[in-house]
Amino acid sequence: MSTAGNSTNIVWHKCAVEKLDRQRLLQQKGCVIWITGLSGSGKSTVACALSQGLHLRGKLTYILDGDNVRHGLNHDLGFNAEDRAENIRRIAEVAKLFADAGIICIASLISPYRKDRDACRALFPEGDFIEVFMDVPLNICENRDPKGLYKLARAGKIKGFTGVDDPYEPPLNCEIVLQQKGRDCVSPSSMAETVISYLEEKGYLQA
Repeated sequence: MSTAGNSTNIVWHKCAVEKLDRQRLLQQKGCVIWITGLSGSGKSTVACALSQGLHLRGKLTYILDGDNVRHGLNHDLGFNAEDRAENIRRIAEVAKLFADAGIICIASLISPYRKDRDACRALFPEGDFIEVFMDVPLNICENRDPKGLYKLARAGKIKGFTGVDDPYEPPLNCEIVLQQKGRDCVSPSSMAETVISYLEEKGYLQA
């Protein structure tokens, strides 16, 4: 018997079919690619390009997009620090299940606080949490403002908006940095290929 959080007297039930078996079936290794960065940095666009690129290579992926998950599983959460932490914790636990299924899970969300991302990493075996930092300056993100959120935040209509009146803590030791500086525009497909090259190099695209 064990205890997890508020759950007591629970037992982990093992099955004859395990992660290695699922990976052999899919001919890939389950992992999570955690894409973090400011709003407007291109996280969701790169996630979709990455999913498409892997799909064309015959690899099974699933995207956990921050906004999409808030339409269902996390619709009860707001954007204060505590709710952000719980939002990220839930997504990490779901991503862990996908990875255990042998799927390459792509999590795309701002996840502004380093300690929350580090807590996510701690859930995974060494190497199975691949942190991708969208290193795009605030001024570029704000100029893009695809959802009009920066404009609302600057007008005081949104409180606690990351990059405006709430901090974003860049990763210190992420696996991949995707940079966008000045007028040099790297296409989402090129950024996705950078991630795919990493996966190939590390052996994730074979069982």
